[in-house]
Amino acid sequence: MSLRLIAKDPNTDTGQSPTVWVDEETHELVLQGWKIDAATMAECLKAGIIPDHEAVVRLPTRMIQIIREACDVAERRAQLR
Repeated sequence: MSLRLIAKDPNTDTGQSPTVWVDEETHELVLQGWKIDAATMAECLKAGIIPDHEAVVRLPTRMIQIIREACDVAERRAQLR
């Protein structure tokens, strides 16, 4: 696996989270974010179960441009296949 770091949240206090990467082999996004609270989980569960091997994380709106960049990178790489 080869992860390409796109960016970390520019406003994070410690420079550790949230973070966005692109897996350069699968062209998937890899996201690190804040754990959600119980109320958010309950709302998410209205759409269906969340399997134990999956997680829901929260990312701040200030990272929208970073996520767009990651999507563009992943899409370009996938088209080169």
